[in-house]
Amino acid sequence: MPIDHRTTTALITGASSGLGEEFARQLAARGADLVLVARRLDRLETLAAELRSEHGVAVTVLAADLSRPAAATQLAERIDSLGLTIDSLVNNAGFATRNRFEHEDPARIAEEIDLNVGALVDLTRRFYPRLLASGRGALVNIASTGAYQPVPLMAVYGATKAFVLSFTEALWYESKGSGLKVLALSPGATRTEFFDVAGADARVGAFQTPSQVVGLALRTLDRRNPPPSVISGAANRATTILTRLLSRRGLATVTGRITARA
Repeated sequence: MPIDHRTTTALITGASSGLGEEFARQLAARGADLVLVARRLDRLETLAAELRSEHGVAVTVLAADLSRPAAATQLAERIDSLGLTIDSLVNNAGFATRNRFEHEDPARIAEEIDLNVGALVDLTRRFYPRLLASGRGALVNIASTGAYQPVPLMAVYGATKAFVLSFTEALWYESKGSGLKVLALSPGATRTEFFDVAGADARVGAFQTPSQVVGLALRTLDRRNPPPSVISGAANRATTILTRLLSRRGLATVTGRITARA
């Protein structure tokens, strides 16, 4: 059954641009109130004013750097202090680094793991019981097509997204019968600011738009019995199917050659 987002509240991380901003736009169009989280408060406030005006929804903005220690705990406490009930959670905040592993900055990759994995798990754990109790919304965790194979030159990023995929699919099973819909969304290359951080060389394959990716996620959640995960883009889905035919040695070799050329 399609989710009726009216009179529900969705918490979206990384909401100041890209997929997070697009989730905010599409959920607001469906009548959801929003709690938008990102580091850039000015962007959040601009987006919030637009969504309030266009859709008449309530939008709360909270500036936070979720890669920092205890940031997820502090965010949950701030939401509680505002008396807000969260029915849906979109864990979108994350970033990638691209380099040979021996050349990576240890502090930067620790931050990458803390945000892509640590903050996602912490926020999910803090809000998951509430999502289950509500049974009216969704938990969406942003994985990646990079979750389906090792990714040489982006070894840490690929591993974090493999974690997100496995973690989310397990929660999909655990939540069955609760009313909560759980989905791991795996985009490929998408026209967002992601590549401003990861670098243009991180792109493999054709670009999709945030609207296409988020639209797929929401259509998938509208299904009576959604799958635990979905890959955005027909070419990306086909490539992922082909990876199952290779050995792990072959898969790492092929992927490494592709990323080296990208």
